[in-house]
Amino acid sequence: MHKDALMHMHTKGPLRDSDLDVYAKFFMSHCCYDAIPTSSKLVIFDTTLQVKKAFFALVANGVRAAPLWDNKLQCFVGMLTITDFINILHRYYKSPMVQIYELEEHKIETWREVYLQCSLRSLVSIKPESSLFEAIYSLLKHKIHRLPIIDPESGNVLHILTHKRILKFLYIFGSMNPKPKFLQKRIEEVEIGTFKSIATVRETETVYDALSIFVERRVSALPVVNEQGKVVALYSRFDVINLAAQKNYNNLNMTMQEALQSCSGCIEGVLKCYPHETLEIIIDRIAEAEVHRLVLVDKEDVVRGIISLSDLLQALVLTPAGVDALFS
Repeated sequence: MHKDALMHMHTKGPLRDSDLDVYAKFFMSHCCYDAIPTSSKLVIFDTTLQVKKAFFALVANGVRAAPLWDNKLQCFVGMLTITDFINILHRYYKSPMVQIYELEEHKIETWREVYLQCSLRSLVSIKPESSLFEAIYSLLKHKIHRLPIIDPESGNVLHILTHKRILKFLYIFGSMNPKPKFLQKRIEEVEIGTFKSIATVRETETVYDALSIFVERRVSALPVVNEQGKVVALYSRFDVINLAAQKNYNNLNMTMQEALQSCSGCIEGVLKCYPHETLEIIIDRIAEAEVHRLVLVDKEDVVRGIISLSDLLQALVLTPAGVDALFS
């Protein structure tokens, strides 16, 4: 759909305002190349590399995902992410006494052959000259968190674009734009986030239970709750990589409480928000903490919802342009 046509479509959803499309216009006027930092780290794996070594390399380099190069095909064929690590552990874990052979011995290409039998997903990428609006749409439509920017001439991956990078770009270069009035609306007034069937895990449940929820519910983070239902921590997909860092991925029977204690310095902690707080406060809190979501709680710290970067980008950028990527 042409971007001019997008801008003339009727605004849908809870946020109606004359200046609502300011963010949509901003991202339409900037290309993906603009969002590439001057200096950043990019790790690329050959598909013949052992899965175990690849995950250790992610940890060692402090990155969350890596493009996969197939030497036979001479092109990039996909991404290796923490989701793969979770799927491998969930699929093959038996008990602390049994070594996970598939993690210890499989090459990336072997795992991909197994995984792609039940997944037809090919590599989703974007060109440097494509707009950041298109990048946001692609991230949300395909429900991915990492979008490689690939140079069509050389075939090289220039950068991995993320929700966080896009929000940071807005903070750096969009500060001169007038702030829309709707940012002063309270969370309880707008329909932004997930408020029904919130996926949580009790602190007495096991890490394997948490992995099962990640796989079955396809969520990116789980509020950890105590017996009273109060949130005590947030366990995200990224936190699972600590199992590789500490080499204790063979003990998935430990409770969430034990897992949180064993990597207390690694886990980001739970960042909360409240129904009476404004949208502007929420956005500032997420951007400053550089996290992917906030847990919406009531006065008793009981989980009432999750507000993610995907929710915010849909509501602030795509919905004003008449596009609903989350449900398309």
